[in-house]
Amino acid sequence: RMPSIFSYQSAEVDWCESNFVRSAVIAEYYNTDGTPLFSFLFLTPLNFLLLGGAGTGSLCHLKVPLLLAGVFSMYFHMTLSYVGQLLDELSILWTLAVAYSFWYPQAYFPKCIKTRRHFFWLTGITTVISTLMSFVKPTLNAYALNCIAFHLLYMTWKELKKCNDKRVHRMAAVMVMWWALAITSWISDRWLCWLWQAINFPYFHSFWHVLIAMSLLYCCPLVIYFDVSYEMPSFKPKLEYWPSDSWPVVVPYVTLEEPHKQC
Repeated sequence: RMPSIFSYQSAEVDWCESNFVRSAVIAEYYNTDGTPLFSFLFLTPLNFLLLGGAGTGSLCHLKVPLLLAGVFSMYFHMTLSYVGQLLDELSILWTLAVAYSFWYPQAYFPKCIKTRRHFFWLTGITTVISTLMSFVKPTLNAYALNCIAFHLLYMTWKELKKCNDKRVHRMAAVMVMWWALAITSWISDRWLCWLWQAINFPYFHSFWHVLIAMSLLYCCPLVIYFDVSYEMPSFKPKLEYWPSDSWPVVVPYVTLEEPHKQC
């Protein structure tokens, strides 16, 4: 009989961490308890809190998808179920779809797309097709989602070529550093599991959760900065760090300098 799609370990993917070692009900303890809770359920709300009013309209649409991505990630690693795997991956896909819908610069729209509303429809149709395709070969979903990062990095590079603000370039460099560490951890856990299990250190996927959240912590203000530059050109966005620039560990955010009225 076919196993239930909700059953423990019914997923097509199993990460390097040994299952049910520290708990009888949690398959991957470190991938479940510590890192998603810290990265998505703590760092994400902190990021939104510090972003304040900068880009609030578009940010409101991204809060729920990001938080759901954290919850579904915990559920997947706790059960390693087929449903958990799809919820984990599709929540990331839908979060990316929301981000593209609201933040993708209109200057880069395809020539056949004239308005933001048309772009919403294009993104929606693409997301529906991608969602249906994710059921065909679930083991490839994670690789496909990671490949989207290369397009985001390309877009960042194009924007940086038009920007002379050293703080923006610094933030982009830090974002890329965290992403590079994150993807290295992800690939190491996926491809070098035999090595990490041999030395009894199969925890690189848990590092991935923290590192990719750190990258997002810098990515969100950076995207907001560019979005304000396009959508509200009369305002002057500025990147700041909390609690202070001089601290070794900081949280970046965006402030807006209101235009001065002329008599």
